[in-house]
Amino acid sequence: MADLFWLSDEQWAVIEPFMAKSQPGPERRDDRQIISGIVHVLTSGCR
Repeated sequence: MADLFWLSDEQWAVIEPFMAKSQPGPERRDDRQIISGIVHVLTSGCR
C-alpha cells in the first residue's frame, strides 16, 4: 500500500530532466517521492 502513488519508471523518465540538479539551501529529499505525494493530494481531493 505504501507504493500506491509512486510514479512508474516511464512517467518518472519524462519528468526527471526538468528537476533541478543543484540549488542552494538544504539537502534535497527524494524528488520522486515528493512529486508522487503532490499527485496523490491532487487526485484524492485533499484540502
